[in-house]
Amino acid sequence: MAHDLRSFPANLLAQMGDPDYRAFHLRLVPGMDPSRVLGVRVPQLRSLAARMIREQTAEPFLRQLPHSFYEEDALHGLLLSSLREYGETVAALEAFLPYVDNWAVCDLISPRAFEKRPPQLPGQIRRWLDSPLIYTRRFGLGMLLRFYLDPPYFDPWYLCWAQEVPAGEYYVDMMAAWYFATALAKEYEETLPLLTQGRLNRWVHNKTIQKAVESRRLTPDQKAFLRTLRRKE
Repeated sequence: MAHDLRSFPANLLAQMGDPDYRAFHLRLVPGMDPSRVLGVRVPQLRSLAARMIREQTAEPFLRQLPHSFYEEDALHGLLLSSLREYGETVAALEAFLPYVDNWAVCDLISPRAFEKRPPQLPGQIRRWLDSPLIYTRRFGLGMLLRFYLDPPYFDPWYLCWAQEVPAGEYYVDMMAAWYFATALAKEYEETLPLLTQGRLNRWVHNKTIQKAVESRRLTPDQKAFLRTLRRKE
């Protein structure tokens, strides 16, 4: 089915498209349908999001699902992130996450309403972690990483939640490795048993170590010990 470029803001996005950046972006997100990508850079999307908020065109756009273009999905994620009310944000995420089909849009979403860590947010994150949808699970892991690895919000139970996310999907496993590597940098003693006791999937285990030893936040002695924990089988 042909895409309708007459609708707002797709017509503006089409005008912003850069063929060279489009080719670059398609290399970054393998498997994406090229017909869905216009080649608009993120700073331009942020500017358009700010304009839509000022002109009060954001709310109608957020009700228009599904979208035709990747850039519309990215714009949706940016607008959703600007919402201030927790309940409104969660409802918008529940409507949008089933349509997220790539890591770039998934990782762009950073809800402003979550910055105060509402008490009901951990339970909601747990529900996302239990989702059958790949990018909903990745999003849940990203929220644990972003909002619950620093005091006073960190809780060792969150490590268990992340450990229980089923392994085997590359984009979920990669986010899990980022989460555990960051946890080692911030909560080393609490996180280390996951590796010493072999509680992670082998791929996630080894990728976590790889990312951790690349970090500047771990000491040379910590990195040397982590290298001894690499698993061959």
